[in-house]
Amino acid sequence: MTPTGSPAGTEQVRRQNTGLVLRALRAEGPATRTELARRTGLAKATVGTIVGELAIVRAVTEDDSVSPAPGRGRPGKPVTLTGESILGLGLEVNVDYVAAVALDLAGRVKVVETRPVATAGRPPSTRQLVELATDVRSSLVADGHTVVRATVAVPGLVAHDNRTVSWAPNLGWVSRELAAELEAAFDGDCPTAIDNDANCAALAEASHGAATDVRDSLYLTGTIGIGAGIVQHGQLLRGGAGFAGEVGHMPIGDPAAVCGCGRLGCWEASVGLRAMLAAVGMEEDATPLQTAVSVAERAATDEVVRAALEVLGLDLGRGLATLAAVLDPAAIVLGGYFVPLGEYIVPAAQAVLAERIPSAAIHLPEIRLSTLGIHAAALGAAEHALADVFSGAVSL
Repeated sequence: MTPTGSPAGTEQVRRQNTGLVLRALRAEGPATRTELARRTGLAKATVGTIVGELAIVRAVTEDDSVSPAPGRGRPGKPVTLTGESILGLGLEVNVDYVAAVALDLAGRVKVVETRPVATAGRPPSTRQLVELATDVRSSLVADGHTVVRATVAVPGLVAHDNRTVSWAPNLGWVSRELAAELEAAFDGDCPTAIDNDANCAALAEASHGAATDVRDSLYLTGTIGIGAGIVQHGQLLRGGAGFAGEVGHMPIGDPAAVCGCGRLGCWEASVGLRAMLAAVGMEEDATPLQTAVSVAERAATDEVVRAALEVLGLDLGRGLATLAAVLDPAAIVLGGYFVPLGEYIVPAAQAVLAERIPSAAIHLPEIRLSTLGIHAAALGAAEHALADVFSGAVSL
């Protein structure tokens, strides 16, 4: 163990204190150095040193235009988290699209891009993901930005090392060392991690979207696969092996329906994108969101499609009732293809939820629609990419 007073120990404490200041500014907004000392419990001199260092790397500014809280003596300059040039890169790879989002320290989105992936029924390669990732990062670096980390959201199980895709049945991937592939494409200049897409999207909804007002929420993806991100007390619930949230493979669907994993009766075989399309008799479009928009347009004038979507809502509600009875979320957020179809599926799902949860009379989780669109997972991945900065694990 390194003694606290040694140079290595001092550096670690400095990074942790810096992360504490950054988190305080991100969570509670601008503050004077005195106020930051109160928020963080650090000495004012320590805060002053940290603010000075952060100002040098353009992570913060001391802004005269922001009025500090009234108090005695000479008013201090509020410190504002800017960090416009310090970015986290979030990426997502799915069956039929890849996406990228770049996010700065203050939580502002700098880049959003989605590209369709044509695989003709074959498992996708990583070529399109690598091309998107390198194009976006090269453009950001050329504009003077620093990309400190990248995170890739994938629809599958991710190993504890956060570098390996253990199993992604809809991608046809097993033990794929995806982080190493991306780092090689970045020429070793951008450390990369992997996380589950539902976890990333849940993180995005909790910090930017429909669940910002609650600390306990459940996010459900709406793509070809169905996964859940579970947020409890403001933190992602990952489980003993990091596989929590693989709800699409719960055996609560049509027992005769074949899932992409090869089993019968999985929930996603009844409520996933392709199950929905089979029920309404329509073809898949370029992305899940575009597909759902087309289905919603048809449903507006077609009673048969509306009836099929109501049945889908009932199947969705049964699964949500099972999850809500165990997890007790304050809110359930539906993402992906569910969003454009919300008016046709949410009433049925909410009704089943109210009927099946024993505690419904006391507390009934509200089903909400994502406000972040198809980029929710990539946005959450970008937040994940900045997490080491806010924890102090990475020095600016």
